[in-house]
Amino acid sequence: MNWTLSELQAFLSEHQGWSVEEAEQSLVIKNEDGINAFLAVSGEQILVEVLLFAQADVKDIPVLNETILRTHKMFPLSTIGINDVNGNSYYTAFGSLSSQSKQESIVIEVATLFRNVEAFIDLYQEYL
Repeated sequence: MNWTLSELQAFLSEHQGWSVEEAEQSLVIKNEDGINAFLAVSGEQILVEVLLFAQADVKDIPVLNETILRTHKMFPLSTIGINDVNGNSYYTAFGSLSSQSKQESIVIEVATLFRNVEAFIDLYQEYL
């Protein structure tokens, strides 16, 4: 079974400390720390993503990029990329899983991403 946004919203909303709203073709999941994760279902994949910081805020982009490539594997289930949002580039943390994943796996993915985002920001703060 492939998940729909309304099905995902229903069970993710039950997680203590998270609020979940549908926005266009995705869900916005907000945790108690005010971090927003964006979840989308596309074909065979569920993608969950959080904006970390604007590329324009980085002191030395090549040095940060090399540091990320050397350290991101320390954090389970999450990867870092760069996406354009409204004409600005942002570093993002994201995770992906099958659109047929079990409910428990989806909750673990989102919870882990929230934990990793805080760690990523702490680790890379000196580059901002």
